[in-house]
Amino acid sequence: MHIEPGVVDGARIILGYGTAAASVGLLGKMALGTIRHDGGVTALATRSLATTALVFCFFELLPHYPVGVSEVHLILGSTLFLIFGAGPAAIGLSLGLLAQGLLLAPFDLPQYGMNVTTLLVPLWGLSLLARKIIPPRTPYVEVTYLQALTLSTAYQGGIVAWVAFWAFYGNGFGSESLVSGGTFGAAYMTVILLEPLVDLGVLAAARMMTPRVGRHLVHNRLHHAAA
Repeated sequence: MHIEPGVVDGARIILGYGTAAASVGLLGKMALGTIRHDGGVTALATRSLATTALVFCFFELLPHYPVGVSEVHLILGSTLFLIFGAGPAAIGLSLGLLAQGLLLAPFDLPQYGMNVTTLLVPLWGLSLLARKIIPPRTPYVEVTYLQALTLSTAYQGGIVAWVAFWAFYGNGFGSESLVSGGTFGAAYMTVILLEPLVDLGVLAAARMMTPRVGRHLVHNRLHHAAA
């Protein structure tokens, strides 16, 4: 999902700063939800530290490879959402991405606004979708494969859509852009198929966790029905 340097350049890159500002607004809304309804500032801070470390590890340790205009990553956005909640997941994605740029990939920093938008806007959409497809009485540890697949498809589909937008915005609708964007989207199908299995595996492990033990570390909805 990293937009390759040069895909969007010059004055066009300013749009990425604008969409990033809007994405930070969504991040603030999701973080405020955690503070108000799911453990307060302490829970938000604790979970955000965990998600930031995990995202950094996902980017660096899990398989990733360049395809077309971007890179295919196993980001596990739906997994972070189910375990930690939308606010901590959003903060972890944004800070983990920033840490990677600052420490290991400074050439990605000019594209940070575009990349953080690509991660956060689909996460916000995922949080809205989860309310629709997971009944309020269902703790996340009881999510079915179909529900996990739906969430993963929505999140990864959002990433593919944003990558395609940046590619066409930067390079136009020529045949090269169409082929490059299509190749990237096809490659991301492997992530869409794999991530629900990871979700269910992590949730199965979470069932063995005593709810009280992880009260500040994990999302309250993980073990309990919606308030």
